[in-house]
Amino acid sequence: VDFKLCEDEKKYTIEECKERDATYSAPLKVKVRLHNKETGEFTEHDIFMGDLPLMTATGTFVINGAERVIVSQLVRSPGIYYVIGHDKVGKELYTSQVIPNRGAWLEYETDSNDIFYVRVDRTRKLPVTVLIRALGIGTNAEITELFGEEEKLTATFEKDPSTSYEEGLLELYKKIRPGEPLSVDSAESIVAGMFFDARRYDLARVGRYKYNKKLAYKN
Repeated sequence: VDFKLCEDEKKYTIEECKERDATYSAPLKVKVRLHNKETGEFTEHDIFMGDLPLMTATGTFVINGAERVIVSQLVRSPGIYYVIGHDKVGKELYTSQVIPNRGAWLEYETDSNDIFYVRVDRTRKLPVTVLIRALGIGTNAEITELFGEEEKLTATFEKDPSTSYEEGLLELYKKIRPGEPLSVDSAESIVAGMFFDARRYDLARVGRYKYNKKLAYKN
């Protein structure tokens, strides 16, 4: 008979969705009318059809905690992209996307608590130090020696459940292959294939040029 999008029944606000890795959405309900042929009576019921993502005031969607935008038939060229945003109190938040010509996307972001996160191939976010450990820089001391003393790094260490190369591999593996048996050998194979196999991961010449230009490296 009718349908309505119940925006007043949203579970979380936009900021809460980002913090909880949730989708900014509202329930879609359909009013159906049933006809009892024996009695001739009609009854109406509201049927929940599902949660429909809502567009924010800036024209984006928040899906599983990540802010997305729908761009029809337009694919960003390989390279690295930066965005500076703000939280509710005006604190600067940073996001970055590393888009290859072929392979897994890397999406970095900071939150209001100065924790540095990464999403690997659009999976759920995890502390960036987990990825760093999985790439072979295992301990806090080694990471600090490479990147220096940094407040965001210290805050991320506290959020990171891993403390070594092997633990970092397994934490990353749980995000990439949820539900599969944990194995260091399997995790090493996945990471090697995902980032160090030219057949599966490639920035291409355009991506490498733009990446180096952003970081002021010579091509």
